[in-house]
Amino acid sequence: QAQAGWLQHDFGHLSVFSTSRWNHWVHKFVIGHLKGAPASWWNHLHFQHHAKPNCFRKDPDVNMHPLFFALGKTLSVELGVQKKKFMPYNHQHKYFFIIGPPALVPLYFQWYIFYFVVQRKQWVDLAWMLTFYIRFFLTYLPLLGVKGMLGLILLVRFIESNWFVWVTQMNHIPMHIDYDKNVDWFSTQLQATCNVHQSFFNDWFSGHLNFQIEHHLFPTMPRHNYWK
Repeated sequence: QAQAGWLQHDFGHLSVFSTSRWNHWVHKFVIGHLKGAPASWWNHLHFQHHAKPNCFRKDPDVNMHPLFFALGKTLSVELGVQKKKFMPYNHQHKYFFIIGPPALVPLYFQWYIFYFVVQRKQWVDLAWMLTFYIRFFLTYLPLLGVKGMLGLILLVRFIESNWFVWVTQMNHIPMHIDYDKNVDWFSTQLQATCNVHQSFFNDWFSGHLNFQIEHHLFPTMPRHNYWK
């Protein structure tokens, strides 16, 4: 599931085939049939992220501030001055591991994706998603029974969630987070991204998103070329 996530990311950025149409079609198959999620939902969130990375209220990836975590030096100081105590932020380095990586995919994404497609009437995406769950049901129900099948998908989503959050946050959250200052596009991308050491394992584990700077500057570039 994690590797399928990096694969759908490639198609979503139109970086595999030379024509946009083929990328869009295969993107729907990979994220819909192999992962059970809607392509329209991913596009809606991810394109906002690339347009304004780490810009509070414009990048959906940092919307967890201030309800769950205090992010960035500027926003954190603002919370302190206003004395807005939504959470015990002085302990967030401890409870991050409890409510961050383990919970995002199984507890939030799992139900929100269905709400998204129904609300926006994305029926083609819903059909692709249902093929994933039908295939999962037909494959594992005879082997594991109802409880075993539900336990398996919960376990898969739990492991995938930890994997996904670690990779996507390690190259953004340490960087500058603030309100949108209308800085030029190039500077906006650079101040919000950082790279992680290259190795065979890191390239595989992160889907080459350890080259996050290159990815944000050249989002349609095939990932195996980032190192160049």
